Amino acid sequence: MRLLFLGDIVGRPGRSAVIERLPGLRDRWQLDCVVINGENSAGGFGITEAICDEILNAGADAITLGNHSWDQRETLVFIERQPRLLRPVNYPAGTPGRGANLIDTRSGHRVLVVNVMGRLYMDPLDDPFAAVDRELETCPLGQVADAIIVDVHAEATSEKEAMGHHLDGRASLVVGTHTHVPTADHRVLPGGTAYMSDAGMCGDYDSVLGMQKEESIRRFLQKTPGTRLEPGLGEGTLSGIAVEADDRTGLAKRVAAVRLGPNLEETWPRFWD
Repeated sequence: MRLLFLGDIVGRPGRSAVIERLPGLRDRWQLDCVVINGENSAGGFGITEAICDEILNAGADAITLGNHSWDQRETLVFIERQPRLLRPVNYPAGTPGRGANLIDTRSGHRVLVVNVMGRLYMDPLDDPFAAVDRELETCPLGQVADAIIVDVHAEATSEKEAMGHHLDGRASLVVGTHTHVPTADHRVLPGGTAYMSDAGMCGDYDSVLGMQKEESIRRFLQKTPGTRLEPGLGEGTLSGIAVEADDRTGLAKRVAAVRLGPNLEETWPRFWD
């Protein structure tokens, strides 16, 4: 199986990069499943139904969210009728939507996608480790699910790494999101789970985490209220991780970083060329 995970889409530059590039990448790399974090896709804050549909139509099999899940109030409503849009699984009981779903991909595989949010320096949600454990116990890798992808939306790399090792051998991929900067620690853990502390973002990297530089810098210099943060206006870069998983076990065999676009050194899974 060939899996692709792309980091947080930030505003129009990120959306444009995904919409323009993803259809070609699905064909070129013969991808079985694509998961994208979309929590910053609507002007940097949340996601709308129209944008959600746009990303899915471009070739995503599922979209994950995070701490900006509810920045667009309409999400509270349409998430109930869109099973491929996932908010963190460790939100309290009764929160709209779902945090995990077994996705039937267009290639015929069944992929469990889990979205979970960390607690260090984040909103104090329910225990993320226990929440993910419950999902994997009811849908084990290689038995019910052909592959399992876990998006850990968290600030602290220690919490992300702990989750990766905790799930090693039970998931195909554990990947971090939220900090918008791609890390260089992509690897296959000893038990066969692919891991990366942060997938980076799909957005304009000539920015501050995808937002225009001027207001971001001013806030650090002056510490006073200012204008609303707005996404960068430059060309977007795709950033994420590619995983080749064993068809029988669902565990990872090879992994590569993906960075396609300006401002960062480009890289891609050359073992798929």
